[in-house]
Amino acid sequence: MTCIIVDDELASRVVLEKFCQDQPQIEVKAMLENGIQALKYLNDNKVDLIFLDLHMDMFSGVDLLKTLDNTQKVILFTSDKDFASKSYEYENIVDYLVKPLTKERFEKAVERARKQFILDEMESPSQDSSTTSTDSMEQVRNSLYINIDRRLINLQFKEIEYVEAEGDYVNVYTTTERYHVHTSLKKIAARLPEPTFMQIHRSYIINFNKIIDIQDNSVLIGKKVIPISRSNRPALMQRINLL
Repeated sequence: MTCIIVDDELASRVVLEKFCQDQPQIEVKAMLENGIQALKYLNDNKVDLIFLDLHMDMFSGVDLLKTLDNTQKVILFTSDKDFASKSYEYENIVDYLVKPLTKERFEKAVERARKQFILDEMESPSQDSSTTSTDSMEQVRNSLYINIDRRLINLQFKEIEYVEAEGDYVNVYTTTERYHVHTSLKKIAARLPEPTFMQIHRSYIINFNKIIDIQDNSVLIGKKVIPISRSNRPALMQRINLL
């Protein structure tokens, strides 16, 4: 990912540049002192990612944000903790960092930006598949991205045990976590590969490979007993390699 760093503080620019140098997927194209310089640079150059300070003299980070299109992703940073909720008004902001910056938090922000680019490539109808790396495509084929509070979290299919409907949300259970996602069971079912995943009840989709045992009208996955509806039981039993 190509990027620019926009900050009126020299010390912050130096720290960010050092952090970027430790990330092989990032190439710093320019370090700029204010929003005006950034705007002039972006008029003649295209970059994937902008590291942007919120508070700058004359032409602030907010002013610059208003000029950007959604193809330019932004990692915003500032000492103003109160701006966090407002930052989500801008769709191209992928993360919000509070100064002083730490390397660990910076790396998480970069990973979110990378995942967003992968998701955008999947959704773009004009995307040439040859431009997507083999590793990224392999990850896309074997995983699902879920959106939680504007964070894109990558879940490997093999880690998902089952999915449970809950009103306008679903709960995605892995071996270690539960993710509460604003979507429908129908929509997530369309993203899960067959025959690994199977809907066995109007409220449940299971990973067939995670079944521990089947008894009467229920299956055991981990410590969870999941009901099997009468209409779905025949299809489940056909799948079993019964001795």
